[in-house]
Amino acid sequence: MTFDSLLLILMGAGTGLSLIVAIGAQNAFILKQGIIGRFITPIVIFCILSDILLIGLGITLVGTIADSASWALELLRWGGGAFLIWYGLLALRRALRPTSLKINLDDEGPRSLGKAMAITFAITYLNPHTYIDTMVFLGSLANTHGNPGRWWFYLGCILGSTIWFTALGYGSRLLRPIFARPAAWRVLDGIIAMIMLTLAVQVLLG
Repeated sequence: MTFDSLLLILMGAGTGLSLIVAIGAQNAFILKQGIIGRFITPIVIFCILSDILLIGLGITLVGTIADSASWALELLRWGGGAFLIWYGLLALRRALRPTSLKINLDDEGPRSLGKAMAITFAITYLNPHTYIDTMVFLGSLANTHGNPGRWWFYLGCILGSTIWFTALGYGSRLLRPIFARPAAWRVLDGIIAMIMLTLAVQVLLG
């Protein structure tokens, strides 16, 4: 492993984490299931495998297009940079507007594994942002690094997903008091904004 490949892994992990840690239905569901301690292992595994599948498909499909048209890489670079700026500004706006993740623990949630996995499937694959963030954006950004750089970036994305879903699922009881406070999400969104805008500069400068 070279320094460049390590840098791409770290960049992939940082980008992937920046996309998935925002407040949303998937994170809220995992957090709640972790707090009540029910079906968390299969849910975490499903979410990690879903990211591996979707990001891999995005890299493969976008890579096929990029390999057949040299101008596509330049288009992806500028498109990816613009997306990073847009996403970073959204995170910055969230950081300036307090938000809390409301978890209703009076609702005991799904009582069977089948129902729990059906809900996990729905909030993962029926959310259009899933495809925009994982397949389109991460696939496009990964392919700006060519071969074998795209696969090092992919490895970093997988690492980021694994770290986040594992920490959220198994550390939920410890994380709940922290993320129940609006200030915690503001700090997190501020960090995300800095990461995304820094990556945007790196991508646009080639």
